[in-house]
Amino acid sequence: MTGAKALRGLSEIAPDYDVLLCDVWGVIHNGRERFPEACAALERFAAERGPVILISNSPRPSSDVELQLDMLKVPRSAWTAFVTSGDATRALLSERAPGPAWRIGPERDNVLYDGLGLEFAGPEDAAFIACTGPVNDDWETPEDYRETLALAAGRGLTMICANPDRLVHRGERLVYCGGALADLYGSLGGEVIMAGKPYKPIYDLCLADAERLLGRPGARALAIGDGLPTDIKGAQDQGLDCLFVAGGIHAVDTAGDDGRMDPGKVDRVLAAEGLRAAYAMTALHW
Repeated sequence: MTGAKALRGLSEIAPDYDVLLCDVWGVIHNGRERFPEACAALERFAAERGPVILISNSPRPSSDVELQLDMLKVPRSAWTAFVTSGDATRALLSERAPGPAWRIGPERDNVLYDGLGLEFAGPEDAAFIACTGPVNDDWETPEDYRETLALAAGRGLTMICANPDRLVHRGERLVYCGGALADLYGSLGGEVIMAGKPYKPIYDLCLADAERLLGRPGARALAIGDGLPTDIKGAQDQGLDCLFVAGGIHAVDTAGDDGRMDPGKVDRVLAAEGLRAAYAMTALHW
C-alpha cells in the first residue's frame, strides 16, 4: 500500500479532476466558524475546473443544512450541489412508514421526517428506530442510552441511523453523533442500516448529480474529507481518489512535534485502519 502524497495545495492536482465530492464539517467549517482558505479553494475549483458537490453526514435534508452554511458565511459560489445523509436516509424511512418509529435525536433534526407519513412511539411499542444522534449532544454520551437500546435490541428492532459520523468538532469541543449510538446498538446485537458515508447510497446520489451537472457520465471525481471511517473508507469502497484532510478530527494522531502534518504518521494512521488515500494535507487550501 503506497503512502498518501503530501500536497502543498489543491492546485497541484485540480487539473486531474472534473468534480469534487467534499465533506463539510471538519473541512470547510467546525460548526462555529467557516475556514476561509478551504472555501476559497472550492470557489477556485468551481470557477476553473468543474462542479463542487458537498457530501455531508448531516441527518437533515440538504435544503435545511444550506441555511447553516449561509449563517457561517460559506459562500454559495464555493459549491454547486449538496447531498446529505438525510437525503439518502429519507428513502429508507419512507419504506417503513407509518412505523411507528422510536425517534432518537434533537428537535432540530425533526425536519428529516417531514412529509414521510411516519408515526412515533417509545422503544416498547416502536416497529423500528430512527436515530439522528443524541437528544442533547452538548452533554450526552452513548452510555446514556445503553439500557434503552438493550431493550430495543432484545425486541429485534432495526435502527435506521441518519448520521454515520461518530464524533465531530463543535468549535474546540468533540461531540457524539448518531454513528456512536449505532456502534453501541450493534455491539448489543441490534441491526443497523445507514445510507450516509461510507455507504453506497449517498455516493450514488452525488455521482448522479455530477453526471447531470457535467452533462456526461464518467466524471473524474476526487473525494475530500477528514473522517477515516466515513470519508476515507467511503471513497476507498467506491473506488474514488481521496484527499485526506489530516488536520481535522484526526489532527492529534497525524501531527509531528512541531504541530505540522507528519506524512509518516498519516500513513500509519491510514494503515492501522486498512485504508489508503491518494493525497493528504493539513487543511484544505488552494
